Amino acid sequence: MRCIVSEMPEFRPSVSILVLTLNERTNIDACLESVRGFEDVVVFDSCSIDGTQDAARDLGARVVERPFDNWASHQNWAMANIRFRHPWVFYLDADERMTPELAREVTAIAVDSSRREVAYFCGRRNYFMGRWIRHAMPPGWIMRFFQPSRIRFERLVNPVPIIDGPHGYLGAQFEHYNFSKGLSEWFDKHNKYSQFEAIEGRKLLSGSAPSFSALLSRDPFERRRALKEQSFRMPLRPTAKFLWMYLIKRGFLDGRAGFDYCRLQAMYEAMIVMKMRELDRKERGLQT
Repeated sequence: MRCIVSEMPEFRPSVSILVLTLNERTNIDACLESVRGFEDVVVFDSCSIDGTQDAARDLGARVVERPFDNWASHQNWAMANIRFRHPWVFYLDADERMTPELAREVTAIAVDSSRREVAYFCGRRNYFMGRWIRHAMPPGWIMRFFQPSRIRFERLVNPVPIIDGPHGYLGAQFEHYNFSKGLSEWFDKHNKYSQFEAIEGRKLLSGSAPSFSALLSRDPFERRRALKEQSFRMPLRPTAKFLWMYLIKRGFLDGRAGFDYCRLQAMYEAMIVMKMRELDRKERGLQT
């Protein structure tokens, strides 16, 4: 695992850092080391019992504790109740790392009063088996840099931001080591995620399909959201996802790590599909 140390510049008094944790003792040191150039770091912890909070305090972070319920509710609580010292916040999970390039970019934005944007989407580099999964899992766009008063989130998992104002896109990316605790932990976590996704998927199917214009939107976030909604209506979703990632996105260029990563993502889709069917049967009073 790569750890950013020597390149991190001086303190940045214009940006606060928010780190979400739950029993992240194995990750918290490297995560906080990657943001040591920022003087306001808040660890938002969900009642860890493995020493995460003590380690975070030892590294200079403030710790705020709240039991986790779901992603949107948890993040919205943070936006409303945590007193950040600065108007701009960058959010990381404990298995993610800030990079010097990204730190410089967000700092420049925060001190530029001429910008109209109130939030920015950011890309990430996903690592698996010691390798950046460059093709099968390209950076994508997720909301990570924002003014807390101008944003809220929806969805039980993989929350979607509702932004009060214009948004932009960052050029630099952060690093994501989502297998840092091993495959068993990844399966446990995605078993829970798939349940939330199944609930959200059934909500989407009860509404109207995304418009053709949304599917072709020039805005990357709007287009990605529409494509995700449309994917819940596709047949053979797990197989389609594997073929999309491995062949269309050229995941085969990522070697064995890319092949295994595509298989894992197809398994995750299969879990969502089967849980959606299970929820449907329960609603109709049928045996599961």
